[in-house]
Amino acid sequence: MKDTKIVPTNPIKIQDNTFRDGHQSIYATRMRTEDMLPIAEEMDNCGFYAMEVWGGATFDTMHRFLQEDPWMRPKVLKKYITKTPFSMLIRGQNLVGYRHYADDVVRAFVDKSCEIGIDIFRCFDALNDYRNIETCVQRIKDNGKHFQGVLCYSLTDIRLGGDVYNLNYYVTKAKELEKMGADSICIKDMAGLLSPYDAYDLVSALKKEIKLPIHLHTHYTSGMASMSYLKAIEAGVDVVDTCLAPFALRTSMPAVEPLVATLTGTARASNLDLHKLLQLSEHLEEIAPKYNHHLANHKLSIIDNAVLAHQIPGGMISNLAGQLKEMKALHRLGEICDEVVRTRKDMGYPPLVTPVSQIIGAQAVLNVLFGRYVRVSNQLKDLVLGLYGKTPVPIDAELTRKLLKNYKRGQEPISGRPADQLAPEIEEARKTIGNLARTDEDLLGWILFPQTMEKYLHTKYPVDTTGKVSA
Repeated sequence: MKDTKIVPTNPIKIQDNTFRDGHQSIYATRMRTEDMLPIAEEMDNCGFYAMEVWGGATFDTMHRFLQEDPWMRPKVLKKYITKTPFSMLIRGQNLVGYRHYADDVVRAFVDKSCEIGIDIFRCFDALNDYRNIETCVQRIKDNGKHFQGVLCYSLTDIRLGGDVYNLNYYVTKAKELEKMGADSICIKDMAGLLSPYDAYDLVSALKKEIKLPIHLHTHYTSGMASMSYLKAIEAGVDVVDTCLAPFALRTSMPAVEPLVATLTGTARASNLDLHKLLQLSEHLEEIAPKYNHHLANHKLSIIDNAVLAHQIPGGMISNLAGQLKEMKALHRLGEICDEVVRTRKDMGYPPLVTPVSQIIGAQAVLNVLFGRYVRVSNQLKDLVLGLYGKTPVPIDAELTRKLLKNYKRGQEPISGRPADQLAPEIEEARKTIGNLARTDEDLLGWILFPQTMEKYLHTKYPVDTTGKVSA
């Protein structure tokens, strides 16, 4: 019998996230730039659609724990990776920090990110409130870069549907992004909640209504991710995110190698060389002993089947466990996961993604340890006040009055764009930090993370025994 070779007519494009979300998901973002360089050139020759190399927690972790200048990583990698576009994850008005920053900071940060080599900006808002990405988008477009608009994927039940997170919700949001000038749309499934048949239905609906390329990002947390990719590919998704196998699975992305092998000989086969990918994975295995102490090993399973019920992303679970361990209350993690579900419902069913996931998680801890809303964080009050944007479902009026009673920032929720409440920050910050910030990059880093960045800058520009600052 004659073999008939199928010529790929619509090759799936694959973005590699190994150098950012891969190690953020399984190694607490601790991979050093020096360990990326030995395979950087080979990665560039693989034919990836793009490589995610920056954003997310990298800026924070690099200066806080690795003593690396966060701005240098894209610059250094760009010397080795010259053909493949660089992608970053940016949280709109949050940038790569944990609060909303004034418009002048957002503009300066995006301009500087373009300058150091970022080509594609995956720009999202934790509440899918796109007023919070307007300034960011304007600067991305003004710099001639790729604006990838994001649908933060969430659910109110095990499957897609219901009164909040249904097909109409996501199609409507995608149309908003299209009107804003998005170059592509990313479905960002940060907790691995997207089931295979829902992936097919969602991608199909978006492809029918939206003219832009559709990019799917998911995590392996629940164990469904590879199946969801296959169904999304059947539905016509244009790009998917993967990692090299050693940095894949668990709470990371699906591995690239099985996907490439699976699609070989089909109309959607990728253009990636499987044997080259296998060689690159060997390097990650060699350096693994340096990082394995960051790997969660408290349970046998590499998937978190409980996420199907509580919908809490893996990174959020890790943060909760860390907090509880310090408080000698780790045995109450199960109660707190249950309380996260209740607190999230109270707060209008926001997607559990940074920074809202941290706000909900911290309040759930307080609710379990001290009673529901006996102690309330200022961050939760800000969320109720509308300073993070509009929640998918309005927060109960009586609960709002209770939580905002005597709050110094206001008792009546705002309805306008949150960033309109913020005064410009850069010039005042420049006066405050003084000569310690030698460059605009130093200054922006200090605005984002004042305490830890100031400590880092003292290390970057040490003072010698005579009291002079080293050059």
